[in-house]
Amino acid sequence: MDCDVIVVGAGLAGLVAAAELSDAGKNVIIVDQENEKNIGGQAFWSFGGLLFVDSPEQRRLGIRDSRDLAWQDWLGSAAFDRDEDHWPRKWAEAYVDFASGEKRSWLHQQGVRWFPIVGWAERGGALADGHGNSVPRFHITWGTGPGLIVPFERRVREGVARGNVQLCFRHQVDAIDTSAGRVTGVSGTVLEETDAERAVQSSRKAVGQFSFSAGAVIVTSGGIGGNHDLVRKNWPRERLGDPPANMISGVPHHVDGRMLEISEKAGASIINSDRMWHYTEGVRNWDPIWPKHGIRVLPGPSSFWCDAEGNRMPVPCLPGFDTLSTLAHIMRSGHDYSWFVLTQSIIEKEFALSGSEQNPDLTEKSIRKVLQRVGKGAPAPVEAFKEKGEDFVVRDTLEELVEGMNALTGEGLIKLDHLRSQIESRDREIENKYSKDLQITAIRGARNFIGDRLIRTAKPHHILDEKHGPLIAVRLNILTRKTLGGIHTDLSARVLDGTGAVIEGLYAAGEAAGFGGGGMHGYNALEGTFLGGCIFSGRTAGRAVKDTL
Repeated sequence: MDCDVIVVGAGLAGLVAAAELSDAGKNVIIVDQENEKNIGGQAFWSFGGLLFVDSPEQRRLGIRDSRDLAWQDWLGSAAFDRDEDHWPRKWAEAYVDFASGEKRSWLHQQGVRWFPIVGWAERGGALADGHGNSVPRFHITWGTGPGLIVPFERRVREGVARGNVQLCFRHQVDAIDTSAGRVTGVSGTVLEETDAERAVQSSRKAVGQFSFSAGAVIVTSGGIGGNHDLVRKNWPRERLGDPPANMISGVPHHVDGRMLEISEKAGASIINSDRMWHYTEGVRNWDPIWPKHGIRVLPGPSSFWCDAEGNRMPVPCLPGFDTLSTLAHIMRSGHDYSWFVLTQSIIEKEFALSGSEQNPDLTEKSIRKVLQRVGKGAPAPVEAFKEKGEDFVVRDTLEELVEGMNALTGEGLIKLDHLRSQIESRDREIENKYSKDLQITAIRGARNFIGDRLIRTAKPHHILDEKHGPLIAVRLNILTRKTLGGIHTDLSARVLDGTGAVIEGLYAAGEAAGFGGGGMHGYNALEGTFLGGCIFSGRTAGRAVKDTL
């Protein structure tokens, strides 16, 4: 054999698995189709959000959380309802135990730290046992995604220095090799070298072939979000309507799903392919890195949200509350975009942009820059999008705003009187402390949490109040992101075939395995669980393989 273990994919899950194996003295080869600048994969571009349960950060902010409450929220969100959800549910329960147990302390021991204010993502807007986080749980890594990669890349590179880890970039796997029913290695194409910067679309020109043999193979190749054809093929039309004609990409082009088909050809069962997680608040990047590069707006609760025809979104389709319900509603509208209408006061307080490159203060660990968030003005990246982003319209009056919105789309769907009537109705409820408007109630509820009151929720005001202007409209596009289904595995990350039997020597982790088991999130995610799922499943796979070799 060329090594003990081959890890396919140098993203976060692959690095975690390889680090566990290397530290245990195993010989590891990591293969990845991109160049070395892409080590860490999609995690590098992330906000670094992690879900913790009953953390010190939560307790300092007066948040009362528990393992039981988190599990209630997870079950209400996942809505497991299929026979093949047996292992995904087992993974979900193990992950909630991890998030309420050693997850934080284990990462802390490796030098990871977190921003002290906890975010409240994916609030649900339903009943107590329905979808959503009952309390704030979104912990932003100090250093964002790159900061989370650091300890695992360091451990892997220490393995390289010791001589028991080999990094093989520009190696594109084309087949998982088997013999007598057991996986024996991988083979594929060596791609030409490239100096392309991280996530820039790279060449697929072949310059050779390779074949590596090993005692085990761990697939950690990611999802399908960069492959729009595959997204549309797997789109759950019965739940979410027809797939969007136009989508933008929240992940680089190399998140292409190739290894799912390759794993299936080797006998792996792929389950829950119709479960996926795409965002409704995507804007086109004015300075793109990868094809159709989009950024997600992380909204506070105050923006007026309407569909392409100017109809206000119904509950629970409120900013930051229920992603997939909102996605389904938008697709039923007959259009593949929607609008935020807001004020300068709202954008200054409530708008954040997802991603490490859009949050230089947190990524660079600059306390001075972070403190600017509580001052006057929107963060510089948000202002840049407001000025240069093609999806932003900024005007002084509602008449001018509607004219600009219709000019942007060329469809003339927004009617001034209709939009004004709805905004004025919403504004009247601001002065009513007994408001029946559930968005207004949600804004007040958010401001009861000190973290939201300080940096995430604007003081309630009339959208049409000139003192809070100018008015801003943001066209929101469907942004591809995560694959919730994937390779079916047991609780040791061993890959299962169509009969439920273990395929000897084959393991899977990260997004390729639906973050564990073939879909531990079920239908909905609680946020902060994607990076955490990569870490947990990668660690599980690495330790399981170590114990069998």
